[in-house]
Amino acid sequence: MSTAADTVIFSRNYPLLIGLNVMLALGMVGLVGWQLRSLWIDYRAQIFGARLKLRLMLMFGVVAVLPGALVYGVSVQFVTRSIESWFDVRVEKALESGLHLGRTALDSLLADLVEKGRSMAVELSDIKETSRRSALLRLREQQSVQSAALFSVGGQLLSSATADISSLVPDLPTQAQLKQARSARSVTSVEGDGGKLHLRVLVPVAARDLFEEPRILQLTHPVPEGLAYDADAVQGVYRDYQELQLARQGLTQIYALTLTLTVLVALFAAFALAYVMARRLVAPLHILAEGTQAVAQGDFSPRQAVYSSDELGVLTQSFNRMTRQLDDARRETERHRSELEAARGYLESILANLSAGVLVFDRNFVLRTVNEGALNILNDDFSGLIGQEVASWPRQTPLGEFIREHFAATEDIEWQAQLEMERLNGMPQVLLLRGSRLPEVSGGGDVVVFDDVTRLIAAQRSAAWGEVARRLAHEIKNPLTPIQLSAERLQFKLAGKLANGDADMLARGTQMIINQVQAMKRMVDDFRDYARLPTPDVVPLDLNELIGEVLGLYESSSATISLELAVDLPPILGDATQLRQVIHNLLRNAEDALEGDGSGRISIATRANSRHAELLITDNGPGFPAEILPRIFEPYVTTKAKGTGLGMPIVKKIVDEHQGTIEIRNAPEGGARICIRLPLVKEEEAKHGNNIGR
Repeated sequence: MSTAADTVIFSRNYPLLIGLNVMLALGMVGLVGWQLRSLWIDYRAQIFGARLKLRLMLMFGVVAVLPGALVYGVSVQFVTRSIESWFDVRVEKALESGLHLGRTALDSLLADLVEKGRSMAVELSDIKETSRRSALLRLREQQSVQSAALFSVGGQLLSSATADISSLVPDLPTQAQLKQARSARSVTSVEGDGGKLHLRVLVPVAARDLFEEPRILQLTHPVPEGLAYDADAVQGVYRDYQELQLARQGLTQIYALTLTLTVLVALFAAFALAYVMARRLVAPLHILAEGTQAVAQGDFSPRQAVYSSDELGVLTQSFNRMTRQLDDARRETERHRSELEAARGYLESILANLSAGVLVFDRNFVLRTVNEGALNILNDDFSGLIGQEVASWPRQTPLGEFIREHFAATEDIEWQAQLEMERLNGMPQVLLLRGSRLPEVSGGGDVVVFDDVTRLIAAQRSAAWGEVARRLAHEIKNPLTPIQLSAERLQFKLAGKLANGDADMLARGTQMIINQVQAMKRMVDDFRDYARLPTPDVVPLDLNELIGEVLGLYESSSATISLELAVDLPPILGDATQLRQVIHNLLRNAEDALEGDGSGRISIATRANSRHAELLITDNGPGFPAEILPRIFEPYVTTKAKGTGLGMPIVKKIVDEHQGTIEIRNAPEGGARICIRLPLVKEEEAKHGNNIGR
């Protein structure tokens, strides 16, 4: 009955099969629908070959539908009649009789086992508890029972006897069976499955007197193996037959649906195949039509090759050879243009990586190209200036006018000049510009290349002033000591030999000489410090602590000093002595600028970014005169009557030696603003360097 089992499986999975069939049918409908839609769009657009493809699809459809409908009708009738022939009343009657026969045989065995149990229960009711074990063994052997066990009404095993040496403990009854045995004369059951069945009988055993608890006798005996196997087989076949009979209608529907799906798939496949074959037949003609239109529009690329030995294949191959020759000529032209583009890209890459600034103009001085170096040098965004004339540059007017004037003033191909101007932040800047005219064959125009030489010129000036200071210190210091000693000696020799008036005049004169000599020595010392500034001994430092140490000298200052120091400021690399001198010079200058002003304020702040620590010192004084601000770091530039003009140059030199920067400007609300940036300690230096010093 494997066929019946398969049929039952089909019946159980009927909804799943229906779903799969519907999905497959919808997929095929979607495919054919997409093909028809594509064909209809081509037909509406009057694409070449659309009518021929439609005609071929209709022909294939008619050829597929007529035979398919005939085969479908015959197949449905054949399947229906075949399934109905599987079921017969005589077969069903025979299966029922076999099942009844097996049940009758088992009932006979159970009845015999019940009689044996009742007989044994009667004898056990009169036997004492001490003789129960031997009596149970004797009665089991007399009645030829495989296993006998005596239980209390609560299910406790009192005694047992079995012929099965592999099982020392009898099979225990359930609580439901024990409860039923207490209220009935006997309880019977057939247990097990397959070819291994056994009979179980529970019989109550009467008590000897009113004080003794009733007992229950259980007998178990196996069903003969042949009978058990035959009964199980008959029952299984009968069950399969009943399931098959119940699934008869569903089975018919499944096979009918399968045939319907097969026919539909065949029809849809025929339409899909017709569409594909029609495209293959029309493809050569379509290629020629497209190729003709493409050549008319200037497209000489070869069409898709058609490998066929008929006339259409030869024609398309000849057409492709012609277009291939035309396309080769066009590719050569494209290659030359690509080489020019690559050269241009290479030039742009070079310009982007140049540190010098590059500006390219057309013949009308309209900016066309600017590189990254120009943006960095001028610290300005040129994105809004591209496409504008230099005369309309709002922020770089001096530079634009300078470039235009030099190109207009010279007929030479190249020129070079130096421009001194102010940065956007007001600081001075010196640019070295080199201009060149582009050849007319390349479209003409002008190109300007420039570098920021501010630091270079400042370094040259610093070196020149350092040499001047060194020589002045050497030439001036030599006679100062003899002059001071001579004045002191005159005072010592003549003080007691002159009258009071003359002695006072001598004392005042010699003291003035000594004071002026000491002033000259201090100036010479400043010259020496500027000319021979020692190389800084840099170690990790806490900038906030340095500021605190220097502020101890200004506790009695007339100005109000406010602090805004960053918390957890990272350490910097610097020379503590030199940086103290920098902070002291700047605070002294701010204090001098506020002298006589009772409302003077000095603000000191620190902050840090990812690379630098910043020290900002501001005051509310008069600020720096505009005429000296561009030259504030040059030696001997000062506004103080007794100043040497070396304080700010020394500060600038110390900051430069520390790889830092300094910016000085006048604040819009009044006063001076000084910003110093010093490099932070790198991570590897912080891990392996010295402890933070002062």
